[in-house]
Amino acid sequence: MLDVGTALIQAAERSPNAVAIVDDGLRLTYSEWLKRARAIGGGLASLGIRHGDHLAVILQNRWEMATLHWACQLAGIIVTPLNWRLKADEVDYCLRDSDAKAVVFEEVSAEAVAGSGKAQDIPRIAVGDAAGGSHRFADLEREAPLAPRAGATAEDISLMLYTSGTTGRPKGVPRRHRAERAAAIAHVAQNQYRRGEVTLGVMPLYHTMGVRSLLSMALVDGCFVCQTRFDPARCLEAIEREKVTNLYLVPTLYHDLLAHPQFERTDVSSVRKLGFAGAPMTDGLLKRLDHAFRPDLFVNHYGSSEIYTFTIEPDAPAKPGSAGRAGINQRIRVVKLFSEHPDDLAAVGEEGQIIAASSSDEAFEGYWRRPDADARALRQGWYFTGDTGYFDAEGDLFVTGRVDDMIITGGENVSPVEIESVLSLHEGVAEVAVVGLPDERWGQRVTAFVKPLGRLEPKDLDDWCRRSDLAGFKKPREFVFVEEIPKSPVGKILRRLLVAGEFRRKPEPASTGQDAG
Repeated sequence: MLDVGTALIQAAERSPNAVAIVDDGLRLTYSEWLKRARAIGGGLASLGIRHGDHLAVILQNRWEMATLHWACQLAGIIVTPLNWRLKADEVDYCLRDSDAKAVVFEEVSAEAVAGSGKAQDIPRIAVGDAAGGSHRFADLEREAPLAPRAGATAEDISLMLYTSGTTGRPKGVPRRHRAERAAAIAHVAQNQYRRGEVTLGVMPLYHTMGVRSLLSMALVDGCFVCQTRFDPARCLEAIEREKVTNLYLVPTLYHDLLAHPQFERTDVSSVRKLGFAGAPMTDGLLKRLDHAFRPDLFVNHYGSSEIYTFTIEPDAPAKPGSAGRAGINQRIRVVKLFSEHPDDLAAVGEEGQIIAASSSDEAFEGYWRRPDADARALRQGWYFTGDTGYFDAEGDLFVTGRVDDMIITGGENVSPVEIESVLSLHEGVAEVAVVGLPDERWGQRVTAFVKPLGRLEPKDLDDWCRRSDLAGFKKPREFVFVEEIPKSPVGKILRRLLVAGEFRRKPEPASTGQDAG
């Protein structure tokens, strides 16, 4: 198999004059972008950063970030992108853990880099006007460029992503060129991308979804429209201006696009393909998106940083909640909830833990220097995802949450996602998250945190649940109205913050307990 960097070379050979990347006033064709990537790769080499070294990159989505990704692929350097919101101690941990040979940063991450002891011992490449750099990014292009050929093989490590670390230290996820290329090709096929697609590059390039969008556009000679960070108004303007043809976002970002007052005034007719991943999408949001965009294709992609694709549902509105079936590079099973054996299969309709074949062409081979994490996640050729779900009678997978998020109330297992989907269909609910709070009688009390649209009373939602198909023990016993549902930078609900009481209540209407019986 070819390496990842060759994808950019191929695009420049096939469509040298096609627009490859847009970032505000900057527009580069593929031939121009390849030239810049080679020049920057040469600049990295002049600093002593060699094949197989880690380069830490702490940037928002901007042309420099995307170009560094390609430069590393061409040079055989392991690009190691970090969340630009990380604090100094977190940056320091990742730099030491990865043994980074240099770090690239901008103004938004300058304070964290300045507070990292490890960063002071390696080259610090500053982008723009960021202070504290030992070198300037702009100077990299002045060095001798890389040779006009790929400097990596399919077996080299392409990049290392870090998991969010919500349950402990972040884990490095090293991925080889062949796995990255296989994942990108599968993404193109499973989203039916055509030559010349235009995508909104707003998912962070430290996240697997952002990386996939970047690589897949090169495979189809498409255009990556950079968005520094998510702002619904700017994203809507870019969709209309650049005639974006596909969106690949987490559900939260879709929600915020639809909710913005500018949406109704924006021409989004160029968008013919929608894809989402990163979190389940509620039935209510799914219906609103389908009505608003009327897309030709609406894909639910379920996967992870470690393997990328688990399953694909190519017609999400036709079967709300379904994550579909195994992707073209994958096998999927559901094992009994707390089992550690891949052959201990759950019955049809029985909720268990979802596992994926670690022999997938898209899969990583183990965490970076974390044999303890490998032992928990990798067993007998299978990756234990930590997600819960079940197969229905038709063979489609439904993802119901995380093993750690499972609510055990009165001895019954309750999945938050099912309840969230029911509540999301109420016209007065903007967003909802369900968790289990400690309860002396029930063990855990099913509690719904709701961001309301207008005036809403707990009784309204209690009546709504009673009229639904929810079993009695699954109905929330308490409704709490909040200003916002806490989420991670990529839109995942942070249930642990709700359990810890880290949220802002709406002053009216007051929240009261509701006994669901």
